[in-house]
Amino acid sequence: MYQALYRSFRPETFDTLLGQEHIEKILKNQLATGTTGHAYLFCGTRGTGKTTTARLLAKALNCTAEHGEKPCGVCANCRSIAEGSFVDVMEIDAASNRGVDDIRELRETVNFPPIQGKYKVYIIDEAHMLTKEAANAFLKTLEEPPANVVFILATTEPEKLPATILSRCLRLDFRRVSEEVLQKRFAEICQEIGVAIDPDALGLICANADGSVRDGLSLLDRCVSASSHVTREDVLTLLGMAGVETYLEITDHVLAGRTGEALTTLARVLAEGKEVTQFARDWVEHFRDLMIIQFTEKPENVLNLSLENIERLRKQASGVRIETIKNCITRLSAALADAKWSPRPRVLIELAIVQMSTEAPKQNA
Repeated sequence: MYQALYRSFRPETFDTLLGQEHIEKILKNQLATGTTGHAYLFCGTRGTGKTTTARLLAKALNCTAEHGEKPCGVCANCRSIAEGSFVDVMEIDAASNRGVDDIRELRETVNFPPIQGKYKVYIIDEAHMLTKEAANAFLKTLEEPPANVVFILATTEPEKLPATILSRCLRLDFRRVSEEVLQKRFAEICQEIGVAIDPDALGLICANADGSVRDGLSLLDRCVSASSHVTREDVLTLLGMAGVETYLEITDHVLAGRTGEALTTLARVLAEGKEVTQFARDWVEHFRDLMIIQFTEKPENVLNLSLENIERLRKQASGVRIETIKNCITRLSAALADAKWSPRPRVLIELAIVQMSTEAPKQNA
């Protein structure tokens, strides 16, 4: 059975963890000096490696390798944890096991010694979903667990956790992974699976990953499933996005006050199968690119665009005032915010186009 890329290429050792060197350094040092804590709080946006790192720490604590850094990734315990069959490592989804009864059951099992390894490790995902009663019931166990028990709480919203839990954990904050790091790793993955991918296509995937390794690999998975040679156009089609040419065209119409032409361009794009809110989000990015070009000497160091496209944007940016760019970003962002709750998001984007195209000529005059 085919396995998704984010599962197939999940890191098995700390050295293969992407973009979290600060956390890797702390955990490696604790393992080397025997100073690992009894409770950790892993915080960060989705797909940055919280649960993966929790599993790596669980492996390291139970790794049986006699030499080298732990986890080794190849011993029986490491393999068993990777397969999810190691009985002393328990992963609990707090979104569906969030009540006080679930925590009481956990408190009872904590007192039993490990069966397979040296440590029992409890990985509690989405920890902020625990109810107030469950969090209170968990406090005493979290503060003074048995010596061979380690708790790892993972959350995207640490601010929702009670201060009493936060104070009992060593907090480690996971950062978004840079596009440069993602591109390097994704290029290696493509080489390993025998798929050719153009650099600009890879750059587009990494830009849309927004710092999330899992999101980036999911996008890459969709693209390589469709073609053995992935191009930028393939990525644009699969993501429901439009190319730079389309945004240059519709922006020219707006800046010149050609409302009808701008609306016609939007209609054409949607007829090609593009999703209206995704189009608007990417259009906001286009205006952001124009802003960056106006204020930076070397926009190629900031923007994920080819030099040719940067020159085309530079030409467009030279004829527009920053007040106009600001207004367009504000109008589109407001329309996108309202579109989340509207049954007719297209109408809101069309209204934003009418507003922008009637205001832009006056601001640029």
